[in-house]
Amino acid sequence: MAQWEKLRQLESVYLTQVDELYDGDAFPMDVRHYLAHWIEGQDWDRAARDHDVAMLLFQVLLENLDIQHSRFVQGGESFLLQHNIRRFKQSFQRYQEEPYNLANIIQWFLVKEKEILQNAELAEQVQLLQVQQNPMETDSQRNIERKMTDLKNKVQCMEHTVKCLEEQQDEFDFKYQTHNMEGTTNEAEKTEQMKVLQALLNRLDASRKSMLSGMGVLLDGVEELLCVLVREELVQWQRRQQKACIGAPDSTCLDQLEKWFTTEAECLFQVRKFLKKLEELMGKVTYDQDPVKKQKPALQKRVDSLLTSLLKSAFVVETQPSMPQGKGPLVLRTNVQFSVKTRFLVKFPELNHAMKVNVSMDREAPLVKGYRRFNVLGTNSKALNMAESMSGGMVADFRHLTLKEQKSGGGGKGIHDLSLSVTEELHIINFNTEFLLHDMSVSLETSSLPVVIISNSSQQQSAWASILWFNMLCLEPKNLLFFANCPVAMWSQLGEMLSWQFLSSTTRGLESNQLDMIAHKLFGKQQSYDACNISWTKFSKENVPNTNFTFWVWFDGILFMVKSHLENLWKDGSIMGFVSKGKEKTLLKKKRRGTFLLRFSESIRDGGITFSWVDYSPTGEPDVRSVQPFTKVDLSQIPFHEIIRNFQILEDENVPENPLLFLYPDTPKVEAFGKYYTEKSGADSQYIKYIKTKLVFVSKENTLEAKSPMYSDTVEGSGLMNPRSGLGGEAFEPSTFPLSGIIGDPLPPEMPLSLDPMFSVAMVVPDEDLNPTLQEFLNDPNMYDCVDFLSDDTTFHEGALPGLPFTAPLQPCE
Repeated sequence: MAQWEKLRQLESVYLTQVDELYDGDAFPMDVRHYLAHWIEGQDWDRAARDHDVAMLLFQVLLENLDIQHSRFVQGGESFLLQHNIRRFKQSFQRYQEEPYNLANIIQWFLVKEKEILQNAELAEQVQLLQVQQNPMETDSQRNIERKMTDLKNKVQCMEHTVKCLEEQQDEFDFKYQTHNMEGTTNEAEKTEQMKVLQALLNRLDASRKSMLSGMGVLLDGVEELLCVLVREELVQWQRRQQKACIGAPDSTCLDQLEKWFTTEAECLFQVRKFLKKLEELMGKVTYDQDPVKKQKPALQKRVDSLLTSLLKSAFVVETQPSMPQGKGPLVLRTNVQFSVKTRFLVKFPELNHAMKVNVSMDREAPLVKGYRRFNVLGTNSKALNMAESMSGGMVADFRHLTLKEQKSGGGGKGIHDLSLSVTEELHIINFNTEFLLHDMSVSLETSSLPVVIISNSSQQQSAWASILWFNMLCLEPKNLLFFANCPVAMWSQLGEMLSWQFLSSTTRGLESNQLDMIAHKLFGKQQSYDACNISWTKFSKENVPNTNFTFWVWFDGILFMVKSHLENLWKDGSIMGFVSKGKEKTLLKKKRRGTFLLRFSESIRDGGITFSWVDYSPTGEPDVRSVQPFTKVDLSQIPFHEIIRNFQILEDENVPENPLLFLYPDTPKVEAFGKYYTEKSGADSQYIKYIKTKLVFVSKENTLEAKSPMYSDTVEGSGLMNPRSGLGGEAFEPSTFPLSGIIGDPLPPEMPLSLDPMFSVAMVVPDEDLNPTLQEFLNDPNMYDCVDFLSDDTTFHEGALPGLPFTAPLQPCE
């Protein structure tokens, strides 16, 4: 599709930009519209550099306008259209001597059209990725675009003014030189010539004053835009980048900023060019009270100051330092390669490969006792270029850097006697380069966000906690002593950050009810958590009550488990996850029999997940049952959906039954998990070899049966032994079912022992926090004390029970 046709199909916001582009008289939109196909088929870039090509295209353009006029006449089009086409042709006649100027103008318009199309395509891609833009930001961008367009128009007008001024001065200079050469003696004629020259000089003086005044107004607009770009847009981008580093779904694309910075720089360099031209003109013609002589130095100083500020702000770190296998950016490990990318937002083609960027470390290191110093190794010098950026930006992409600690006798000396751990010690990577163009030289510097440098992978979890806390709260990126006086976080800040961790890892964040459970865990029962805050110590240093791990270790363990083993179920919304035991029972008791939900354990350090379901007694009383949590070790052997699929308990008449029927609130189990099932189940399942088989004792009336459970846990109220007793000690006797015997006591000889390796049977636990692990239960030395087999060579193997198609009598324990 032709470029012009694509533009016409854009949304109104982009059509407005097209209208603003063709608002002036430089190149009429009518000509662009009616000659669109021919215009887009010509090489205007070459014509702008080749006079002969430009002249040829100029003549063809005029011919095409004549042809279009004839079409209007033959088609009976309005007289106004015919008139406009004739007027446009007459207007283009001014390029007869310099047709390359017209070619340059047309090329400029075509490039700007492409930019509008690219912005529209980018916005469409962002929308497809469901990245929602803030309406206020959109309004701000539109406002900047309008000001940028106005600024470019003013610069074009100023360029025209300079040409007119030069023509006026040439006219004055020519007549003045002619007057001096003629040397007329006629006083009247001489007086008349002097009047003409004085009028020309007055006119020239007025034009110079007008131009200088216009430059002042132009620089006012430049300064206003510069403030918006540097103090607002760039600062907002830097904050978005900080948040994106810790998982926020914020856009960190620099293309729009690059476009604005480049346009601003182009305008300022144009103004410098105008001032240089004024100086040249002043060298040819000057006079008493010449405004150029008085005002140019101040204008030059102002332009250079604005340009210096713009250039220094335009050098940024586009991609923060990160290791390929790290938990996230800004955590670096000694002797492990990391990458980082810098970008210069003023995109001038002539600067490609011309600016060399150098990397250094901790130029402004704090004076803290024991503060470590590092050397940057690898390719630490690289030129900015356009080849390493997908968008064609001016970047220096450092991909093979490493850090090596300096040996300085246990760290540097300092005046601060602070106690910071290795993972609280912040460092900054510095970058510097030199801008040199059009006799303008500026030294540029930028730096990364603070990084945490570790020497062992075991420190990653703690280091990532520091990065999260810093970038969540700190608005001063160079505050290396942040953890010396660490601020507290409001719950709204912390909850949002925790949600980002799941969102960035699994594309699904935390819902409000899940966040409420976490807040309850941290702050207890509150009417509202808005005023609650949490300290850095409580977040990552103090153990959660009645445990041996911190809140962050617990949360990060769950996150790792979900990312590694449960991602699909989490993204589906099948896992409620963060829900308390009390809330769990409240939700399930209102549901029909077999309704179950999945929640994370609160008592397992590295993350655990369990399921609970509701059953009903003969009297209609709801009974919520749970299993002992499964860990990442369990889930690495068999998928969680297969555990749910094959889980069974013994019910009436010793018939094995899967009690999990409906995923909360009321989704049939097969509908929720069926798409993940393997084709085979039971004995034919590929996961049967991973099933940890052990005896689980279930009491029912006058029989005691041992069944082989698959990842078995206790079922509250099913009349099971308390596994905490070691099968030889005190038994747990729930009130629901009476026990006729306890393991370790003499039992009637008629009580059979049934062994069946294909059934999963749940064991009951009154409190998951006090349960032994599956392995502890399996390894209990009293496990098989009460079982005697018919054959001496019959043995148990961890992972499977032998197929025993018989019923063996249960022998009393000695």
